[in-house]
Amino acid sequence: MTKPRTLAHIVYQTRQYDRMINWYETVFQAHVVHRDPALAFLTFDEEHHRFAFANLELMRPGATDAGSRGEIGVNHVAWTFASAHDLLSVYKRLKAEGIMPYWPVHHGPTLSLYYADPDGNRMEFQADALTVAEANAFMAGPAMAANPVGVIWDPDALLARAKAGASEAELLAMPEGPPSPIPAAHGI
Repeated sequence: MTKPRTLAHIVYQTRQYDRMINWYETVFQAHVVHRDPALAFLTFDEEHHRFAFANLELMRPGATDAGSRGEIGVNHVAWTFASAHDLLSVYKRLKAEGIMPYWPVHHGPTLSLYYADPDGNRMEFQADALTVAEANAFMAGPAMAANPVGVIWDPDALLARAKAGASEAELLAMPEGPPSPIPAAHGI
């Protein structure tokens, strides 16, 4: 059975964007890899990011309800698989059990599938599409600035390509397409 290789990162939703970033910089001696008014990504080791922060004040200014994308706290926890083939193997196994991802997105640095457990806790299953150096360059560059979310991809089509013998590099290549919308029911 294919299992995750490692815990990759945690994404938080916050109404204290600057304070949260500063706290994680201080406590974990982390540094910012990418930051814009809506999203920030930080790391403290060889991973391209260990923490990300979504600025709820920008996304829902002044909101006090717990509506769509309005709650502070953990948005999702990400798990890294060893390869795109492993990620697709898990997709196939879970699909056979009736468990479907709510968001297949290629972020640039990662090929990702987002799932929600029965309580609605969200998790990202990902395969690294770039080396750490390439991911850091991507996150600091114009591609990330232009599209910090990523592009939708079709898991069944990619699974078919894998079965047909596509290489790991072919499976991990970022598809062309417009920036993905963020699913309203599950947040970022």
